[in-house]
Amino acid sequence: MVLLPPPLQHSPPSTRARGQVQWLRITPYLALQAGCLGVLFVGWSPVAVAVCLGLYLVRMFAITAFYHRYFSHRAFSTSRAVQFFFAVLGNASAQRDALWWAAHHRHHHRQSDMPEDRHSPVQHGLLWSHSGWFTTRENFETDLSSIPDLTRFPELRLLNRHDWLVPVLFGAFLYGLGSWLATVAPSLGTSGAQLFVWGFCISTTLLFHATFTINSLSHRFGTRRYATSDSSRNNVWLALITLGEGWHNNHHHYPHSVRQGFFPGEFDPSYAVLKCMERLGLIWNLRPIPDHVLDEGRR
Repeated sequence: MVLLPPPLQHSPPSTRARGQVQWLRITPYLALQAGCLGVLFVGWSPVAVAVCLGLYLVRMFAITAFYHRYFSHRAFSTSRAVQFFFAVLGNASAQRDALWWAAHHRHHHRQSDMPEDRHSPVQHGLLWSHSGWFTTRENFETDLSSIPDLTRFPELRLLNRHDWLVPVLFGAFLYGLGSWLATVAPSLGTSGAQLFVWGFCISTTLLFHATFTINSLSHRFGTRRYATSDSSRNNVWLALITLGEGWHNNHHHYPHSVRQGFFPGEFDPSYAVLKCMERLGLIWNLRPIPDHVLDEGRR
């Protein structure tokens, strides 16, 4: 693979106002991360750590395979029931609902690293692209006009209007599960508070920042197989923690494919799971990578 030079910037970094952080509105986001400190009081157990890692992987798949590849790019087809299931599971990641996520991501691809790109590290800096952009009033709303294919589903609109509900219920479920396990299986050494801290606070915080690296680090660090007009890069380390999303330069060159890892050795477990789901009849019409895109990448 040839290491290409960075692309030319279309404009100097944007100097227009990025919006004011709405501190009151983002209190739940900050409180969830502060809740990780609860580990100092609840300790740990093998069960709690296993739940933390398991929920990280399951919800990361919901984000990468469905929020991103399905809702944002329509890279495959599925039933309405499976669509709703993964919309709820993705919502449990506390990254808002599928409509909000897809609308902002489609905007990003239309304006990638241009002044209008709301989370471009080229335009607004690394920290802002990582976790600042979504804390402003102008980015709270969902541009429904950019996702007409999704807004026709009333159940997705319901999640969009009440995107706080699933995370709250999910956290309450984990607390209740831990309390039940403390009663019926005290030898496991867990509790409601411990499972809440590990399964919800720690797992979700790890999920937050692993996902956010694709907006920030994947536009600054890595290699460039394709000479795209933005600064997207491929990064194997980010692919490892995001189940295949780190092949960001591949993706920006051809975003319609169900695969992010275009070539052998490009780790993409989300695609492998999607292929298994295809065999089970849960999804279909997986969009492949055209031969001309692969040929260009080989050159």
